[in-house]
Amino acid sequence: MSHPVSTEALEIHINPDEVDEALVTDVRAGLTASPKHLPPKWFYDQRGSELFEVITTLDEYYPTRTEKAILAAHADDIAAATGMTTLVELGSGSSEKTRLLLDAGIRAGTLTTYVPQDVSVTALQGAVDELAVEYPDLRVAGIVSDFIDTAASIPDHANRTVAFLGGTLGNLVPADRAAFLAGVAAALRPGEHLIIGVGLVVDPSIVVPAYDDARGVTADFNRNVLAVINRRLGGDFDLDGFDHVALFDTDNEWIEMRLRARRAMTVHVRDLDLEVEFAEGEQMRTEISAKFRRSGITEELTAAGFGVEQIWSDPDDRFAVVLAEKH
Repeated sequence: MSHPVSTEALEIHINPDEVDEALVTDVRAGLTASPKHLPPKWFYDQRGSELFEVITTLDEYYPTRTEKAILAAHADDIAAATGMTTLVELGSGSSEKTRLLLDAGIRAGTLTTYVPQDVSVTALQGAVDELAVEYPDLRVAGIVSDFIDTAASIPDHANRTVAFLGGTLGNLVPADRAAFLAGVAAALRPGEHLIIGVGLVVDPSIVVPAYDDARGVTADFNRNVLAVINRRLGGDFDLDGFDHVALFDTDNEWIEMRLRARRAMTVHVRDLDLEVEFAEGEQMRTEISAKFRRSGITEELTAAGFGVEQIWSDPDDRFAVVLAEKH
């Protein structure tokens, strides 16, 4: 017999003022740096999130469907290996793929609690409300925070498994990845688990089109960060003045997305009292997406305090889901 639906209030660990302050800090630092750069998390206003959802359906963009297929094939293995009572998902978004893990945990008879974490109150509340209806016997309690703040994002529940899916780990440079993974490890007790999705190193002819699709959706997504600055900080970026660039850095084994100025221009950001010069052809990095080798992700997890139990991948070896245990 199902229990009545009960949607708990979200735990708020970051408020809108703090988000605004972070935007100001990141944009000022990035636009005054040489070379210029902006963090990818600012892509994701409502428009950016909608564009990314479209990207995940494109023929060229294999990571989302590949990770989902791996989870569909091995969710029961994950539930059996972890015996998870609580599933915490960092950067949960719509929690679509996570439903595979929720279903597996319920089938195994162990899962009682799901804790999705996201920086967007609106997105998180919507997901929590939907999940509470879909899973009436599951306790669903969301946390609003930045996933980097792992200590605040991982509640002190019993037998936790943390999921960090979508290849988001690859958006962090190596030093930040190390700090993030160490933070997750520090928040977990020995014997608890981490499930992480990572893109694998593949031929540039496969990976570059995933970030530079023929329809130009990724280009619009990339330029959306400029629209966010215009709307929230009083910028006057001409979005049509920038070309989308995606390339594979073979030394670092990561994709870089950049915006390249089509002409020399001066951009004003009113709320920062900032004037920014762009030379014709100047490129500003907006995202990295690191790709991994099995040995590399194993080494990084080991250094953070985890032991890798299993690595599952697709037949083409384009993506992997890694199960690791806190030592």
